[in-house]
Amino acid sequence: MSWHRKHLLDIESLTREEIQTVLETARAFKAVGERAIKKVPALRGKTVVNLFVEPSTRTRISVELAEQRLSADIINFTAEASSLKKGETLRDTARNLEALNADFIVIRHSASGAPHFLARTIKSSVINAGDGAHEHPTQALLDAFTILENKGRIEGLNVTILGDILYSRVARSNIWALTKLGARVTLCGPATLAPKVFEQMGCRVTHNVEDAIREADIINLLRIQHERQRKSMFPSLGEYESFWSDEGAVGENETRGHDHASRTDQSGCRNRQ
Repeated sequence: MSWHRKHLLDIESLTREEIQTVLETARAFKAVGERAIKKVPALRGKTVVNLFVEPSTRTRISVELAEQRLSADIINFTAEASSLKKGETLRDTARNLEALNADFIVIRHSASGAPHFLARTIKSSVINAGDGAHEHPTQALLDAFTILENKGRIEGLNVTILGDILYSRVARSNIWALTKLGARVTLCGPATLAPKVFEQMGCRVTHNVEDAIREADIINLLRIQHERQRKSMFPSLGEYESFWSDEGAVGENETRGHDHASRTDQSGCRNRQ
C-alpha cells in the first residue's frame, strides 16, 4: 500500500502508485455496498465534518453515504446556515470545527486553493471535494475507478473529454489522473473553452468533434460551467448544442460501440461539477 498522506488536496501531486492504491482500496469497499448490511467499522470513533461552502447535491450525498458506511460520526455544515453569512472567515470557521476535535474535514468551496489553505491552517485531515475551477480529486478517482471496472485497464486507452474544459475542475483532475495511469487523453470543445495551453498537461487538444471521438474508447461529457464564466465563451446555447451536445457530438458514434463515461456516481446524471 503506497499511501502516507494526511490530506487529499489534488490529483496533480499524487504519484501513479498512490492513485492505484486508492483504486485498489475502492474495489474492496465497493463490495461493502453490495452486502445486505452495508457497514464496516473503518472510521468508528472518527468525526468527519462536511464543510460545503458551495452548493452540491451528488457529491455531498455520495460523501455522506460513504462516511455512514464507514461508521464515522458526521457533522454537516452549510454556509447558508452558518456564521459565514455574518462575515466569519473560513479560517475562523475551520478553527472552531477543529476545536470540536474533528478528525477529517471534507470541503467544497468556490475559491480555488481553499482546501490547501485549510490544510496549512488546521491539524485535521482535509479532503478536497471541489475547489473553484482548480480540481475535483474525489470525482476524478471515481471516474478512473469506473473506467477500470468497465474496461479492465486504463493504460493504453484513448479517453476523450468533451465540453467546457477551461472552467472544469473535473477535467483538470481527470487529465492528471488518466495521464498518470497511462491513458491517452484528448480534449475537445470550442477554442474558447478548450485552449491549446492544456497540451502542457500531457494531453492532445482538438476542436474537431469527429477527430476527437474517432478512436475514443471512453468519452467523458462535461456541462457548461455557467456559474464560473465571466462572459459568454460561445455565440449561443443553440450553436453549442448543435456542435458539442450529447446528441450533436456523440449521438452518431453511439452506434460504433464506444463507451460514454458521463457522471459516474449513482445518480447516472450527465451534469458534471
